[in-house]
Amino acid sequence: MNDFINELQLKIERLENEINFKNGLISILSHDSKELFGTFLWLIEELEQKTISEEDFFKLLPQIKRDARKNLQTIQDSITWLKTQYGEFKIKPVTIMVMDLFHYLEEKYTVKLKEKNVKFYFKGDHNAFLTSDRLLLEYVLDKIFNNAVKYSLPGQDIYFQAVTEGDQVVLSVIDSGTGINEKYLSGIYNYDNPIFLGTAGEKGVGLSLKIVKKFISLLHGNIQIISAENKGTTVSLFLRKFIE
Repeated sequence: MNDFINELQLKIERLENEINFKNGLISILSHDSKELFGTFLWLIEELEQKTISEEDFFKLLPQIKRDARKNLQTIQDSITWLKTQYGEFKIKPVTIMVMDLFHYLEEKYTVKLKEKNVKFYFKGDHNAFLTSDRLLLEYVLDKIFNNAVKYSLPGQDIYFQAVTEGDQVVLSVIDSGTGINEKYLSGIYNYDNPIFLGTAGEKGVGLSLKIVKKFISLLHGNIQIISAENKGTTVSLFLRKFIE
Protein backbone atom coordinates (compact mmCIF):
# COMPACT_ATOMS: atom_id res chain seq x y z
CA MET A 1 0.00 0.00 0.00
CA ASN A 2 2.82 2.37 0.93
CA ASP A 3 4.58 1.62 -2.36
CA PHE A 4 1.40 2.47 -4.28
CA ILE A 5 1.00 5.76 -2.38
CA ASN A 6 4.64 6.70 -2.97
CA GLU A 7 4.34 5.93 -6.67
CA LEU A 8 1.16 7.98 -6.89
CA GLN A 9 2.82 10.91 -5.12
CA LEU A 10 5.73 10.80 -7.58
CA LYS A 11 3.33 10.83 -10.51
CA ILE A 12 1.45 13.80 -9.03
CA GLU A 13 4.73 15.66 -8.48
CA ARG A 14 5.85 15.01 -12.08
CA LEU A 15 2.47 16.18 -13.37
CA GLU A 16 2.63 19.35 -11.25
CA ASN A 17 6.14 20.10 -12.53
CA GLU A 18 4.97 19.61 -16.11
CA ILE A 19 1.99 21.92 -15.60
CA ASN A 20 4.20 24.58 -13.99
CA PHE A 21 6.64 24.32 -16.88
CA LYS A 22 3.90 24.73 -19.50
CA ASN A 23 2.28 27.61 -17.61
CA GLY A 24 5.64 29.34 -17.31
CA LEU A 25 6.27 28.84 -21.01
CA ILE A 26 2.90 30.35 -21.93
CA SER A 27 3.52 33.27 -19.57
CA ILE A 28 6.93 34.01 -21.10
CA LEU A 29 5.65 33.82 -24.67
CA SER A 30 2.64 36.03 -23.88
CA HIS A 31 4.61 38.66 -21.96
CA ASP A 32 7.49 38.94 -24.43
CA SER A 33 5.24 39.05 -27.50
CA LYS A 34 3.12 41.82 -26.00
CA GLU A 35 6.22 43.72 -24.95
CA LEU A 36 7.90 43.52 -28.36
CA PHE A 37 4.90 44.27 -30.58
CA GLY A 38 3.53 46.85 -28.15
CA THR A 39 6.79 48.77 -28.18
CA PHE A 40 7.14 48.52 -31.94
CA LEU A 41 3.56 49.74 -32.56
CA TRP A 42 4.06 52.59 -30.10
CA LEU A 43 7.21 53.72 -31.92
CA ILE A 44 5.49 53.65 -35.33
CA GLU A 45 2.52 55.62 -34.01
CA GLU A 46 4.81 58.18 -32.39
CA LEU A 47 6.69 58.56 -35.68
CA GLU A 48 3.43 58.90 -37.65
CA GLN A 49 2.19 61.57 -35.26
CA LYS A 50 5.60 63.26 -35.38
CA THR A 51 5.93 63.20 -31.60
CA ILE A 52 9.27 61.48 -32.09
CA SER A 53 11.90 62.44 -34.64
CA GLU A 54 13.23 60.06 -37.27
CA GLU A 55 16.64 60.43 -35.67
CA ASP A 56 15.36 59.26 -32.28
CA PHE A 57 13.35 56.50 -33.96
CA PHE A 58 16.46 55.04 -35.60
CA LYS A 59 18.41 55.36 -32.35
CA LEU A 60 15.89 52.99 -30.73
CA LEU A 61 16.05 50.38 -33.49
CA PRO A 62 19.12 48.52 -32.09
CA GLN A 63 17.19 47.82 -28.87
CA ILE A 64 14.15 46.67 -30.86
CA LYS A 65 16.45 44.37 -32.83
CA ARG A 66 17.87 42.85 -29.61
CA ASP A 67 14.37 42.29 -28.24
CA ALA A 68 13.23 40.72 -31.51
CA ARG A 69 16.24 38.37 -31.52
CA LYS A 70 15.48 37.35 -27.92
CA ASN A 71 11.83 36.64 -28.73
CA LEU A 72 12.75 34.68 -31.85
CA GLN A 73 15.02 32.51 -29.70
CA THR A 74 12.15 31.96 -27.27
CA ILE A 75 9.90 30.78 -30.10
CA GLN A 76 12.60 28.48 -31.51
CA ASP A 77 13.24 26.98 -28.08
CA SER A 78 9.52 26.46 -27.57
CA ILE A 79 9.13 24.73 -30.94
CA THR A 80 12.03 22.42 -30.15
CA TRP A 81 10.40 21.45 -26.85
CA LEU A 82 6.95 21.07 -28.44
CA LYS A 83 8.35 18.51 -30.87
CA THR A 84 8.93 16.21 -27.90
CA GLN A 85 5.35 16.59 -26.67
CA TYR A 86 3.26 15.49 -29.65
CA GLY A 87 2.63 11.88 -30.47
CA GLU A 88 4.81 9.18 -28.97
CA PHE A 89 8.16 10.92 -28.93
CA LYS A 90 11.07 8.53 -28.65
CA ILE A 91 14.74 9.32 -28.44
CA LYS A 92 16.82 8.04 -31.34
CA PRO A 93 20.16 6.88 -29.93
CA VAL A 94 23.16 6.84 -32.25
CA THR A 95 26.86 6.47 -31.54
CA ILE A 96 28.41 9.92 -31.09
CA MET A 97 32.11 10.72 -30.78
CA VAL A 98 32.56 13.48 -28.21
CA MET A 99 35.16 15.18 -30.41
CA ASP A 100 32.42 15.57 -33.05
CA LEU A 101 30.36 17.51 -30.50
CA PHE A 102 33.34 19.76 -29.80
CA HIS A 103 33.82 20.44 -33.52
CA TYR A 104 30.07 21.09 -33.87
CA LEU A 105 30.25 23.86 -31.26
CA GLU A 106 33.56 25.16 -32.56
CA GLU A 107 32.18 25.55 -36.08
CA LYS A 108 28.80 26.96 -35.08
CA TYR A 109 30.32 29.62 -32.82
CA THR A 110 33.33 30.58 -34.92
CA VAL A 111 32.04 34.11 -35.54
CA LYS A 112 30.85 34.79 -31.97
CA LEU A 113 34.09 33.48 -30.49
CA LYS A 114 36.10 35.70 -32.82
CA GLU A 115 33.93 38.75 -32.11
CA LYS A 116 34.49 38.35 -28.37
CA ASN A 117 38.12 37.23 -28.69
CA VAL A 118 37.32 34.10 -26.68
CA LYS A 119 39.34 30.90 -27.21
CA PHE A 120 37.73 27.45 -27.17
CA TYR A 121 39.65 24.31 -26.18
CA PHE A 122 39.01 20.60 -25.68
CA LYS A 123 40.40 18.64 -22.78
CA GLY A 124 39.94 15.13 -21.49
CA ASP A 125 39.32 11.86 -23.31
CA HIS A 126 39.70 12.42 -27.06
CA ASN A 127 38.31 8.93 -27.73
CA ALA A 128 35.21 9.28 -25.56
CA PHE A 129 31.90 8.31 -27.13
CA LEU A 130 28.33 7.62 -26.11
CA THR A 131 25.04 6.53 -27.61
CA SER A 132 22.45 9.26 -27.32
CA ASP A 133 19.93 11.29 -29.27
CA ARG A 134 22.05 13.66 -31.34
CA LEU A 135 19.29 16.25 -31.84
CA LEU A 136 18.55 16.63 -28.13
CA LEU A 137 22.19 16.47 -27.06
CA GLU A 138 23.33 19.07 -29.60
CA TYR A 139 20.47 21.35 -28.51
CA VAL A 140 21.48 20.99 -24.86
CA LEU A 141 25.16 21.68 -25.55
CA ASP A 142 24.30 24.58 -27.85
CA LYS A 143 22.32 26.35 -25.10
CA ILE A 144 24.94 25.70 -22.43
CA PHE A 145 27.78 26.84 -24.69
CA ASN A 146 25.84 29.90 -25.82
CA ASN A 147 25.59 30.98 -22.17
CA ALA A 148 29.32 30.37 -21.67
CA VAL A 149 30.13 32.66 -24.60
CA LYS A 150 27.53 35.22 -23.53
CA TYR A 151 28.98 35.63 -20.05
CA SER A 152 32.67 35.43 -20.98
CA LEU A 153 34.87 38.50 -21.23
CA PRO A 154 37.25 39.23 -24.13
CA GLY A 155 40.49 37.29 -23.83
CA GLN A 156 39.03 34.51 -21.68
CA ASP A 157 38.96 30.78 -22.48
CA ILE A 158 36.16 28.22 -22.61
CA TYR A 159 36.81 24.49 -22.26
CA PHE A 160 34.79 21.49 -23.39
CA GLN A 161 35.78 18.57 -21.19
CA ALA A 162 34.98 14.87 -21.56
CA VAL A 163 35.56 12.30 -18.83
CA THR A 164 34.53 8.65 -19.02
CA GLU A 165 33.57 7.18 -15.66
CA GLY A 166 32.53 3.55 -15.91
CA ASP A 167 29.21 3.36 -17.73
CA GLN A 168 28.73 7.13 -17.97
CA VAL A 169 30.32 10.07 -19.77
CA VAL A 170 30.59 13.47 -18.10
CA LEU A 171 30.56 16.39 -20.53
CA SER A 172 31.41 19.79 -19.07
CA VAL A 173 31.44 23.32 -20.47
CA ILE A 174 33.79 25.42 -18.35
CA ASP A 175 34.15 29.19 -18.51
CA SER A 176 35.82 31.83 -16.32
CA GLY A 177 33.27 34.56 -17.02
CA THR A 178 30.95 36.60 -14.84
CA GLY A 179 29.47 33.59 -13.02
CA ILE A 180 26.24 33.46 -11.01
CA ASN A 181 25.64 34.89 -7.57
CA GLU A 182 24.98 32.15 -5.01
CA LYS A 183 21.57 33.57 -4.11
CA TYR A 184 20.38 33.06 -7.71
CA LEU A 185 22.02 29.69 -8.32
CA SER A 186 19.53 27.62 -6.31
CA GLY A 187 16.64 29.00 -8.39
CA ILE A 188 18.34 28.76 -11.77
CA TYR A 189 15.45 26.72 -13.24
CA ASN A 190 12.68 28.90 -11.77
CA TYR A 191 10.64 31.36 -13.81
CA ASP A 192 11.04 34.21 -11.34
CA ASN A 193 14.83 34.27 -11.55
CA PRO A 194 16.18 37.58 -12.94
CA ILE A 195 17.58 37.73 -16.47
CA PHE A 196 21.15 38.98 -16.75
CA LEU A 197 22.75 40.70 -19.72
CA GLY A 198 25.80 39.16 -21.33
CA THR A 199 29.18 40.89 -21.31
CA ALA A 200 28.40 42.45 -24.71
CA GLY A 201 24.81 43.38 -23.80
CA GLU A 202 23.31 40.10 -25.06
CA LYS A 203 19.83 39.46 -23.69
CA GLY A 204 18.20 36.11 -23.05
CA VAL A 205 14.79 35.01 -21.87
CA GLY A 206 15.99 32.47 -19.31
CA LEU A 207 13.96 29.69 -20.93
CA SER A 208 16.76 27.62 -22.46
CA LEU A 209 18.08 26.09 -19.24
CA LYS A 210 14.58 25.00 -18.27
CA ILE A 211 14.20 23.12 -21.55
CA VAL A 212 17.77 21.81 -21.22
CA LYS A 213 16.84 20.20 -17.90
CA LYS A 214 13.79 18.59 -19.53
CA PHE A 215 15.86 17.20 -22.38
CA ILE A 216 18.55 15.85 -20.06
CA SER A 217 15.86 13.88 -18.22
CA LEU A 218 14.69 12.48 -21.59
CA LEU A 219 18.29 11.32 -22.13
CA HIS A 220 18.25 9.63 -18.69
CA GLY A 221 20.98 11.93 -17.46
CA ASN A 222 21.59 14.64 -14.88
CA ILE A 223 22.88 18.21 -15.01
CA GLN A 224 25.04 20.01 -12.45
CA ILE A 225 25.84 23.72 -12.38
CA ILE A 226 28.72 25.04 -10.27
CA SER A 227 29.24 28.78 -10.39
CA ALA A 228 30.68 31.68 -8.44
CA GLU A 229 30.26 35.36 -9.16
CA ASN A 230 33.21 36.79 -11.15
CA LYS A 231 34.89 33.36 -11.18
CA GLY A 232 33.01 31.53 -13.89
CA THR A 233 30.66 28.61 -14.38
CA THR A 234 30.98 24.88 -14.97
CA VAL A 235 27.97 23.05 -16.37
CA SER A 236 28.33 19.26 -16.34
CA LEU A 237 26.12 16.67 -17.99
CA PHE A 238 26.18 13.17 -16.54
CA LEU A 239 25.05 10.88 -19.34
CA ARG A 240 24.78 7.14 -19.72
CA LYS A 241 27.36 5.79 -22.12
CA PHE A 242 24.69 3.58 -23.64
CA ILE A 243 20.93 4.12 -23.81
CA GLU A 244 18.37 2.05 -25.67
